[in-house]
Amino acid sequence: MVTTSTSTAIQRNIITVTQLNRETSQLLTEHFLSVWVEGELSNTVQPSSGHIYFTLKDANAQVRCAMFRTQQRRLGFKPENGKQVIVRAQVSLYEPRGDYQLIVEHIEEAGEGALRRAFDALKLKLSEQGLFDAAHKQILPTLPTAIGVITSPSGAAIRDILAVLQRRFPAIPVIIYPVAVQGDNAKHEIAKAITTANRFKQCDVIILGRGGGSLEDLWAFNEELVARAIFASEIPIISAVGHETDFTIADFVADLRAATPSAAAEYASPDQQQWLSRFVYLESRLQQQLQRKLNQKQQTLDWLIKRLQRQHPGQKLAGNVRRMDELEARLKQAIYTKLRHMNGIVEAKVAQLWQHNPAITINSHKQRQAYLSQRLIGATRHKLEQFNQRLFNASQTLHAVSPLATLNRGYAMTLDPSSGVIIRSTEQLKPGDMVQTRLAYGRFTSEIKVIDRD
Repeated sequence: MVTTSTSTAIQRNIITVTQLNRETSQLLTEHFLSVWVEGELSNTVQPSSGHIYFTLKDANAQVRCAMFRTQQRRLGFKPENGKQVIVRAQVSLYEPRGDYQLIVEHIEEAGEGALRRAFDALKLKLSEQGLFDAAHKQILPTLPTAIGVITSPSGAAIRDILAVLQRRFPAIPVIIYPVAVQGDNAKHEIAKAITTANRFKQCDVIILGRGGGSLEDLWAFNEELVARAIFASEIPIISAVGHETDFTIADFVADLRAATPSAAAEYASPDQQQWLSRFVYLESRLQQQLQRKLNQKQQTLDWLIKRLQRQHPGQKLAGNVRRMDELEARLKQAIYTKLRHMNGIVEAKVAQLWQHNPAITINSHKQRQAYLSQRLIGATRHKLEQFNQRLFNASQTLHAVSPLATLNRGYAMTLDPSSGVIIRSTEQLKPGDMVQTRLAYGRFTSEIKVIDRD
């Protein structure tokens, strides 16, 4: 009998309850690594330990659940009985009592969970298509001529944006494209506003935004239609949807994501005070550069004036006039010297006559003296006339060869305005050159249009 009982026990493979529960627990854990389960919360309790215990049920069944305190950091709502939720959990078995349960790692409201899955799917799709790539991001203008704002005209976001723009740079015009920011038609209005802004090109940066809200409230900015309109925009777009912790598809596609609408206005507009300080600095530098240039040009002009004065025909004429004055003075001095010499001779002769004193001789000599005196005076006058004529002829000759006399006869003198060199041949010129023409009275500058080499 003993042998028979032992054989029967071996054939039945009898295990203990503990072994059964342990193996069942291992089987559940290995088979259900992680599951997503949707149901209604009931019997929710949270003891002093901080853990949450509840029952997840549907119309036909229920399962016990536990969520430990360490997993509750990312819990975005308060679990309450009657709420429809989706949980991510591990299937386990509480071995001491043999209770089958779920160890919950994540819990979210059912409606938002569906939206979150749609969000993740669209995000993955657009990312794979390259809509989020940094290579497609446009650079914001440093000083926009106008700023476009696509948002609700009655929301808090538009007031915040306008307040910041008014404070930072009130001179920049703001163009508002009013749209609905939530609801079934919001995505169409937003996409149309982006297209309109690009068609009319009235602004060169766009702020797309609204205030905070739930995932469902912000869903218009997670639509593929809006994402593709942002990607196709030739105008840079700043996305400012919700609060700092809110992220939408529009944030990833836009050229820049701002945490809030106010921050977007900061990014889009320059600081007026910084620009004014920059202008003052540039004005000061410009004045310094201009003054330095003017000083350099003035020095060059002074040097050219002195060079021109040294080469000016008037300088040569003045030298010739001084030479003529010297010659005239020397001529007069020679005449005076000659006269004094002749007077000395006359006086000597008179003295000789007075020494002999014969009346006839005296009278004869007087007559001779008178005659000689007349001849001397005539010769002197003749000589003076000859010298005057020579002086006049020399003056006329000098005047004839003077460039000014040539100019007075209707001729003109053409010079290179930059070097002052006289132009004597058309070989020195080409079309487009500037020349300066000197007349008897004044000068003018002209441009060479046609050259006749004949």
